[in-house]
Amino acid sequence: MSNRKGLLIDLDGTLYHGDRVIPGAAEWISSLDEANVPYLYVTNNSSRTAEGVEGHLRHLGIEASADRVCTSALAAAAYIAAESPAASVYVIGEPGLHEAVSEAGLHITGEKPDYVLQGIDRSFTYEKLTSALRLIGQGARFVLTNPDLQLPSHDGLLPGAGTLGAAISAASGVEPVVIGKPSSILMKYAMERLGLPAADTIVVGDNMMTDIAAGAAAGCYTVLVTTGVTTMDNLASHQTRTGVKPDRVCHTLAEIQPDKL
Repeated sequence: MSNRKGLLIDLDGTLYHGDRVIPGAAEWISSLDEANVPYLYVTNNSSRTAEGVEGHLRHLGIEASADRVCTSALAAAAYIAAESPAASVYVIGEPGLHEAVSEAGLHITGEKPDYVLQGIDRSFTYEKLTSALRLIGQGARFVLTNPDLQLPSHDGLLPGAGTLGAAISAASGVEPVVIGKPSSILMKYAMERLGLPAADTIVVGDNMMTDIAAGAAAGCYTVLVTTGVTTMDNLASHQTRTGVKPDRVCHTLAEIQPDKL
C-alpha cells in the first residue's frame, strides 16, 4: 500500500462491545502492524486517559499503546490550549478529562474561568449544573467533549456527555463548541497526530451518526463496518438522518485492506 495512507479507527462497536472483543478485531489490528500501516484509535469517550484506553484494549487482547490513542478529552484540551494558551478551565468530567486539561498546560479552577469544559461525569450534580450556568453567564466559553446522548454499559444504557451538556445548554441558553464526533474537530486533531492530510486518511467506524459523519465532515474516505450501531437494516435511515453516505460498507474488519481502498 502507499506509505501515505493511514487509518483513524473507532473503538466501541468497531473493535469491541464493552468487555467483549468483536471477532477478528485483534487479528486485523495485528495485520496493520505487520504491514506498517499507520493508524490511531479515535474515541468520543472522555472518561479514560490514553493509558486507560491502552489497558482496556490490551485486556481484550488487542495491540495498543497510549501514543496511538486520541480521545475527545485530549482533543478538547488541545483545542482550548491552541485558542487560549494557559487558559483557566472549570472541568466537569472524569479523570481522563482532568488529566488532559492539566497536561495541556491549562489551569483548572472554579473561580471566573475562561472556559467551562464538560464531558461524561457519572458524579454530575445539581451543584455542578448551577456552577456551569453561572460561570457561562459570567462569560466563560462552553466546550463539550462529545454530544453522545447515551452511554452503553454492561447492564444497560446510561446518560451520556451530550445529555449533561443539553442540561447545561438549556440552563445557560448557550450552545457549546462540540469537539467529538460527528464534529470534525476531533478528526482534524487525530489527523495532525497521524501526520496525514484528509485525502490520505481513512476513517473506520460502526456508527453513521458519529464516526462516518465526522469522517465525511473532515474530508476523509469513510468505511462503515456493520458490527455496531449502524447495521444493514438501519443503514438507509441513518444515511437519511445524517445526509451522508459511507464510501464503503463492510460486514467485517477483515474486508478492509487499506491498499485496496
